[in-house]
Amino acid sequence: MPVFPLRARSGAALAGAAVVALAAGGCSGGSAPGDDKLKVVATTNVWASVARAVAGPDVEVESIIEDPAADPHSYESSPQDAAKLSDADLVVLNGGGYDEFAEQSLSSSGQAKPTVEAVAGEHEGHAEPPKPDEHGGHEGHEHGGAPEGGEHAGHDHSVNEHVWYDLHVVHETADKVAAELGRLRPQQAQQFRDNAARFEQQVDALGGKVDQIAAAQRGKKVIVTEPVAHYLVERAGLTDITPPSFVNAVEAENDPAAAAIAEIQNAVRSGQAAAVLYNPQTESPVTRSVREAAQAQRTPVVQMTETLPQDQDYLPWMDGQITALQQALAAHP
Repeated sequence: MPVFPLRARSGAALAGAAVVALAAGGCSGGSAPGDDKLKVVATTNVWASVARAVAGPDVEVESIIEDPAADPHSYESSPQDAAKLSDADLVVLNGGGYDEFAEQSLSSSGQAKPTVEAVAGEHEGHAEPPKPDEHGGHEGHEHGGAPEGGEHAGHDHSVNEHVWYDLHVVHETADKVAAELGRLRPQQAQQFRDNAARFEQQVDALGGKVDQIAAAQRGKKVIVTEPVAHYLVERAGLTDITPPSFVNAVEAENDPAAAAIAEIQNAVRSGQAAAVLYNPQTESPVTRSVREAAQAQRTPVVQMTETLPQDQDYLPWMDGQITALQQALAAHP
């Protein structure tokens, strides 16, 4: 069964220092004396935005990875990150190995910290990777197999960790954040539930927009430079024709073989794809050449990023990406 390889994480070198700093923060955690504001720390600004929508203005929410140009896969944790985690009343993780630095810090500290993990238990409908299509790719782009042993051993490779593109998971994560905040601050529990309900209504509206794409454009082909938007592409009923060998190399942070590069260039130049989905945060000379080939072919290039742009919240960001995809597909005959 084909599985989806997670990319190597490079935070291991600083894990020891982060653990020391987390332990030094003491076992009490939470808000400082005299400060009655709850503190939520999310590993990325995507999940911080979701948590902020649920928490409202009476809760302090911050994220560890803020830079919109950063690649979270290669993020190196610091003692300051560990201190943030130690001080948090609630931690919001992506899970699935994506933000392993935070999981390691929390585990090694021995602290009992309320935690919401987006990935955990949310993939009953996604655990089985799709079967290869007639083009040798995979519908919904679960590509290739994980290498045996090495840095990726021990992870669940059947799960694509970019779950903020799964709108069902975002909805459910908002519910979990509301529940945890309600346990921490029972007198505001209804407020948190109401905030979550308003947010989820808008998330569900985005899901309806994706369903409209599926109704109008189902089966159209796309090429991806990295399968960040896997769940969005899957729900939209699109067919990913990216050569698996290319995606496997990019996900493993290796240079694709010359044959894989030639294969994806041929796929782009053939004009089969209605759009190329491009992650600028993991740009390399190879992925740049794919983007440039698509532009030369006049194939729409739709950016799908891993973290929020500066000064944007989750809902308008995701809406903008869905709209861009919708327009790109509509322009292709």
